Amino acid sequence: MKRSRIALRRSRLAYGVGAVAAALALTAAAQTSASAQPFSADPAPARSAPANSSADPAPARSATAPVPTPESLAPAYADCPQDLPAGADRAKWRCEVTIAYGHVKLGGIDLPDIKPITLVHAEGPLPDGTFGQVMGTVRAEPTPVPGAPGLSVRAEYGGYADFLSSGAMDLKFRLVSPFLDRACAIGTDENPVKLRLSKDAPSTWLSQDPPLVRFPAHDDTFTTPAATRCGPLGRAINDRFALPAASGDSLAAFTVYYTFKTYDRLAGA
Repeated sequence: MKRSRIALRRSRLAYGVGAVAAALALTAAAQTSASAQPFSADPAPARSAPANSSADPAPARSATAPVPTPESLAPAYADCPQDLPAGADRAKWRCEVTIAYGHVKLGGIDLPDIKPITLVHAEGPLPDGTFGQVMGTVRAEPTPVPGAPGLSVRAEYGGYADFLSSGAMDLKFRLVSPFLDRACAIGTDENPVKLRLSKDAPSTWLSQDPPLVRFPAHDDTFTTPAATRCGPLGRAINDRFALPAASGDSLAAFTVYYTFKTYDRLAGA
């Protein structure tokens, strides 16, 4: 009985290795690039006159993805960070809910229609006159990798973001498969995927009350680290998907929508 259980475990591992290896063999890499304007964080719409633009074509959003509304984004306010800096004026601090649709390519993993990534953070004036921000959450559903049955990628927070002075966003991309270790990911807290997004067009105000703003942004200069903590299939994954990938071999191109509320207007304020 003991030998038969060991044989069964070995046969399952062999099946898993074979299944993932076959899935990897079906995938193909693609490379895309885009032009950009220098990124700058939107200058607090509540504090300045809206700058409408009809030139924003929203190229990174899937044609099948619905345009979000402030109401559809409202449930994410539950993730608003509550630990604001000492002395923060709740009437001036905003909780922003952002959703990004688009195309992500990580070396040879090409996700032309990645599942929407929802980010929640707070920002506002500090007592010394400067501005501060507090990160909340990053949430996304796993995106199946085309041509690789059973393999998906899920975006996660990588430990750093700067939405005030740049388009900095560190992410990890979890590799989800029944044949991979649950810790398997492209990027770690110590070595994340460091996106530095550039705005491709001015922001477009789709609605002012409640606010809804849209802009396109991309980064095709970041490097992509190797997948780690993947178990016995780690080398096969990195070999098949050409990881780690140098600058120019990866892409993040998004159409970004966001809405916001000041903290004094949040439920339970």
